[in-house]
Amino acid sequence: MTIIVWAVFGLALTAVGQPLMNSVTDSSTGDFLPKKYDSAAALQIAEKKFDEKPDPNMVTVLVARADGAKIGPADQKKVADTAAALAGKKIEAEPEQFAKDFSQTPRYTPGVVAPDGTFQLVSMSLSGNMNDVGLQDVYRDARDLAKTDYEAAGFRIGFTGGLATTIDNMDETEDTEALVGMLTMGLIILLNVVVFRSVLAALLPLLAVTMIGGVATGAVAGSAKLLDIKLDPSVPSLITVVLLGIGIDYFLFLMFRFREQLRANPDQDKREAARITAGKVGNAITCAALTIVAAFATLGIASFGQFKVLGPAIAVSVLVALLGSLTLMPALLAVTGRGMFWPARAWKKERPAGFAARLGEQVSARPVRCLVGSLVLLGALGAGVVGVKMSYDQEGQPTTNATRTADEISRSLPAGVSDPHTVYVQTKAGGKLDARSLTGLTGALGKVEGVGQVAKPILNPDGSAARIDVFLAAKADSQKARDLITGPVRGTIAKNTPAGAEAHITGTAAIFADVSASVNKDLKLVFPVAAILIALILFLLLRSLLAPLVLMLAVGLGFVATLGAGTLVFQHMIGRPGVSFTLPLVLFLFVVALGTDYNILMSDRLREEMDKPIPARKAVAKAVEHTAPAIATAGLVLAGSFASLAASPATAEIGFATAVGILLSSMLLSVVLVPSIAAILGRGLWWPRRGGKNKGHGGGTGTPEAYDHQDRTLVTEPQMAGGYGPTPYQGQQNYQAQQPYPGQQPYPGQQPYPGQPYPQHYRPDQPHG
Repeated sequence: MTIIVWAVFGLALTAVGQPLMNSVTDSSTGDFLPKKYDSAAALQIAEKKFDEKPDPNMVTVLVARADGAKIGPADQKKVADTAAALAGKKIEAEPEQFAKDFSQTPRYTPGVVAPDGTFQLVSMSLSGNMNDVGLQDVYRDARDLAKTDYEAAGFRIGFTGGLATTIDNMDETEDTEALVGMLTMGLIILLNVVVFRSVLAALLPLLAVTMIGGVATGAVAGSAKLLDIKLDPSVPSLITVVLLGIGIDYFLFLMFRFREQLRANPDQDKREAARITAGKVGNAITCAALTIVAAFATLGIASFGQFKVLGPAIAVSVLVALLGSLTLMPALLAVTGRGMFWPARAWKKERPAGFAARLGEQVSARPVRCLVGSLVLLGALGAGVVGVKMSYDQEGQPTTNATRTADEISRSLPAGVSDPHTVYVQTKAGGKLDARSLTGLTGALGKVEGVGQVAKPILNPDGSAARIDVFLAAKADSQKARDLITGPVRGTIAKNTPAGAEAHITGTAAIFADVSASVNKDLKLVFPVAAILIALILFLLLRSLLAPLVLMLAVGLGFVATLGAGTLVFQHMIGRPGVSFTLPLVLFLFVVALGTDYNILMSDRLREEMDKPIPARKAVAKAVEHTAPAIATAGLVLAGSFASLAASPATAEIGFATAVGILLSSMLLSVVLVPSIAAILGRGLWWPRRGGKNKGHGGGTGTPEAYDHQDRTLVTEPQMAGGYGPTPYQGQQNYQAQQPYPGQQPYPGQQPYPGQPYPQHYRPDQPHG
């Protein structure tokens, strides 16, 4: 019944979730800036005084004669007449079910002629979300129609800017992204097949995550619709990646423990085994998910709107994933049982001398050496952070028709013509502006080095505001343009604004310059608050002051090392101006959050093993032996998924850095660094909580014999003295233990176990656990 409910909700919300998501996303970055920033203030004047809003869909059309001759007056008339004819033709769309109908008539406006007469510019615009597939199809139809009509009039045309650049980039990378997606799914399936030797164990996690993802997308989109919140277009893809990562991880954690439970109890009912598994791992999964929820929810206090909406959206998705991990995934285990691992048989007998067991013995036997080695590696990578810079340039974008058209325009006109900046001026006390009062401002802007051209002021109908278009010599999406705006341009505006008026500038470079300031401020606030919340959750789970501190320190070292590795490769070695400004946030989302997941799983198992009456170092060895395979597999799956992004130049930086960070978290921090500290501190790691449920056995001392009720293994004095693996009860042969034998004689040749009934499942012929 649980599986059926999830399947119904998953299918239903998947069908309506994506169309609904498109209706609640906003493509304009400027809309997410706080109103106190200069570019946001300019946008307010534009909307209030000129009834204008920034149009991310604005396309610049280059029109040139097909024979290469210069554009003359007659040609200009033909250009205008063709634009007018196109503006009267409606583009019909065929929306899918639940999708928005984007049928509309494009808007065309003839623009400037190049100084050398080689071309004329025409602007074209469509209404809607550029990330919606429906609008993208409408644009392609409008582009093809414009090309046909202008070619019939004797012209060749090209498109650039806004929607044109976005669509061309998507079309250029479509095959690569499809290949990356196939490789990602193939990698996940292949790794699971190799680990579990079962096709079902490889496919079922993907099926479960797909159902959970559909519910999560619908929940986020529905919440945004009800609350009238606009989401950034990156939210849907981030939800997919986050859920793929944590969903697969949580399912792997459950499957490894389920297999361990079935191995230790070969006659146990599959539903009982699933229940016990969910009980043992569910606590760690819940804590891990809540740390991610806390981290993302903290973004809600950010001033930058994209962070403010992204955090809660991901938090809602993770809560849905947590619900699926505690209900759907155990239900799938309960239904499939041992069939989950069919046709493999080797899993029924644990390999006592496997790699994980040897790693556990090494870490527990030489913890200081392991700790120092880990810190040296992390320190070497972290050194790359020295001199790190944030870059807002569009690195690695493919060469497309849009970029070639932009280059052709920049050879005759300022590079910023296809993406102009605008200064908005308004009076403060109901005064009036005129052209003469603005000559000082326009003249001063025209003299700024790096400004290619300044247009004449345009007044609004009541004369209370004016707009002045500024065309930069540098491309608007470059660091040079941002430096120009934040420095001399804004300085000149401040000095030459008419008395009794205020002036602000907006445009791509101005907006991203303000975004940079907002992001830097938010990161300084969000990271500490998130760290405090995560530490609090860890304290509640581990009921210790020292253990959460150790985990937070490990995650912090991993974050610095990962950022350092990315900086070292892309800024210092490749020579880029800096790392992408989104990289710290992406690492925060995936490396810190998922790294905490792995640490929590390991810590929970460390505590479980240390609660047994065995030496602390033996507990560490056992925790590594049983947990490292799950963490390593989950880390490889996720790191491989991100590493595939490195195949595309546009996403190489994020793909490389995130893959390195996840590998560090799963292969070093969780299975070497944290266990080595646990081996050094022993049960003191859980201070002030007293180590071990079995009082009197800490550190391997206490009564000669004890019975561990958690995994029902007879523990004898040689074991507690430091031996690894279970020791059969002295003088006994292998036997299938039962509940106390009512009315029967004790086992032949042996007195009953003093003071205890026989264990339910005592099998000295099989390894411990």
